[in-house]
Amino acid sequence: MRSWFEQFVAEKRSPAGSPGRDLVALLERVQSACKAIATLAGQGSLGRTARHELGINVQGEEQTLLDVLANNAIIGCCEESGLLCGMVSEEMEEPYRIPAWCRRGPYLLVFDPLDGSSNIDVDMSVGTIFSILRAPDGITEPALEDFLQPGTSQVAAGYALYGPATMMVMTAGAGVQGFTLDRESGTFVLTHKDLRIPEAAREFAINASNQRFWEPPVKQYIGECLEGAAGPRGTDFNMRWVASLVAEVHRILVRGGVFLYPRDSKDPSKPGRLRLIYEANPMAMIVEQAGGLASTGRHRILEIVPQGLHQRVPVMLGARLEVERLLRYHAAFDRGEDMMFEAPLFHNRSLFRSN
Repeated sequence: MRSWFEQFVAEKRSPAGSPGRDLVALLERVQSACKAIATLAGQGSLGRTARHELGINVQGEEQTLLDVLANNAIIGCCEESGLLCGMVSEEMEEPYRIPAWCRRGPYLLVFDPLDGSSNIDVDMSVGTIFSILRAPDGITEPALEDFLQPGTSQVAAGYALYGPATMMVMTAGAGVQGFTLDRESGTFVLTHKDLRIPEAAREFAINASNQRFWEPPVKQYIGECLEGAAGPRGTDFNMRWVASLVAEVHRILVRGGVFLYPRDSKDPSKPGRLRLIYEANPMAMIVEQAGGLASTGRHRILEIVPQGLHQRVPVMLGARLEVERLLRYHAAFDRGEDMMFEAPLFHNRSLFRSN
């Protein structure tokens, strides 16, 4: 039986042609790591890893044993491949150096080993996000700056979703394909071919508890959605929030919608909440390859030149028409057109008023 990526290569070619053998082999290594992580995550409390907290990681967030095990699974599966010359992870402050005894390769791997790990103890979906970059020519020991490439430089990106079924969704620049793990055979089977996001949406995902910290353009947009059929949008919207970027993006790919983790004033030192290199960029590539848009509200995410490994950015991605609307609202606000924000949403009352 052909592997999941061999199936992909047989049916899809990027504008530059079929992915090279090295890239195929590297993606197979990532897939093997994700199988191992799926097993760990699927053990839940039986594995005695979910609630085992180790302290605070480099992001200032609580780190669990499962975070570390997932990180180690990817390193272990990929460092000896001879396909990489460096790796960067959310769980590591500095780039990971490939051991001296390993052959070097042409790629850099960037990843979030366990997105949404706070969901583990309540048995909700988590995932892994990855991005592959090409190392600069002649580089065998990459420095930090070698990883600071804009998202447009990605040669492939994807995620694994560990839910009721384990899925791999990826792109190599020629559309987005989804594969489901057949647990009996241990192989990924192509189940979601050429995923496309509808241009409009009737679902949005946002953490409404941060409403008081949002910028006016976001308040305007969410307020109109909440007005439903009686408001200016003339249709009812559903709100979703899973606290896992992988789960949010996967829902959008399968049935449409828009996801927002916008800039807010809760912590002025952080212009955004999601990390550019190993969260926003790979998801932006996937979403755009599926016909959607990904923006900070003011800039295309894929065109941002990173200033640091753990740089954070605002993220708004999903249905093209909805993201375009958000862009118009931000542009109008930045021009000082305050009158468009005089809707009742911004009067001194609760966002969730009673009728």
